[in-house]
Amino acid sequence: MESEELALTERLVAYDTSTEEGIKLCAGFVKGWLDSRSVESEQVGIRGLPVTTATVGPPAGPTILLHGHLDVVPGGAEQFEPRIDGDRLFGRGAYDMKGALAALLLALADLREQDEVRVRLGIVPDEESEEEVERGGDLLVDGGFLGDFAITGEPTDMHVGVAAKGVLAMRIKVTGRAAHGAMPWLGDNAILRAVDVFRAIQSLPFASRSSELFDRPSINLGRVLGGDALNKVPDTCFIDVDVRYLPEQDPAGILAEIQELEGAEVISTFSRPPATVDPQSVYVRALCGAAGRHHAEGVTSVGRDGASDVVSFLRVGIPAVEFGPVGAGHHGPEEWVSVSSLTSYRRAIVDFVSTLPGLLGANGAP
Repeated sequence: MESEELALTERLVAYDTSTEEGIKLCAGFVKGWLDSRSVESEQVGIRGLPVTTATVGPPAGPTILLHGHLDVVPGGAEQFEPRIDGDRLFGRGAYDMKGALAALLLALADLREQDEVRVRLGIVPDEESEEEVERGGDLLVDGGFLGDFAITGEPTDMHVGVAAKGVLAMRIKVTGRAAHGAMPWLGDNAILRAVDVFRAIQSLPFASRSSELFDRPSINLGRVLGGDALNKVPDTCFIDVDVRYLPEQDPAGILAEIQELEGAEVISTFSRPPATVDPQSVYVRALCGAAGRHHAEGVTSVGRDGASDVVSFLRVGIPAVEFGPVGAGHHGPEEWVSVSSLTSYRRAIVDFVSTLPGLLGANGAP
């Protein structure tokens, strides 16, 4: 018999939430799913897209925040037709993070009857977006979605992400000299020069830094925009470079290094801060303990290469971590999540909440 976690994940994956219409349809389904289980929920809008919140448990006492996102990066049409191969469910967003979201929804429903911990789930439509301001995570926090500890279901293979890299994305203009395409030696190809600029960025001092949780920063050439005619040597090229820097690094210093490169003009930037939380906090240790009971390979605190919405909680003083099921291939053509780990993940969340009252003081404080 198909498990609840699998069935719900398949439903969520089937919505193409790389589009606004798909996000709206999926959010409508989630709202109906919550309503059908008598879970208190509401939706508000951001840039015309729905942000969903749901709450169970008492109005007072310790509050745990669960966080997920509906949106996914674009994928082929076949990726929105979930398929099973053994323990693996393939599909766009299965790992990042509709499998986790399905398990979080089910865990929230499991926790309806307990009366010691308030549990709130916030679901945003724009975690994957390039918006720097007016983001769903910030809307949640600014609207009173607050608590003592937050968990976002980003993919971590059942480990607990206590640190995440920051984002410094930039558009760089590189110029050359136009010439006839039949005589390229008379020009200076801006696209080729842009590739050289990117290679130079990879060799800058900041790129070789490492730390306890990270081997190095991540540097990706995401877009190349150049040339306006096949038979012309391009004289202008724009490249979009995505730098994920270590929590210990200074983004202003990184930008200064890049701006010193000959022929590179940074014309715009997008940034998000890194995330860090104390791995010895009572909440982190409790979550590691709960997860360890359902993950035979052991659970440790890890660093995450990707950025996430935990920064929205951290900026207002709420400790927040990433914690998600087992899988691989997010943002790629063969993205999958382990079906059995979805059950383990759901149980770990429920166990974590259930053990908290015994770990916290009478006033709900560690």
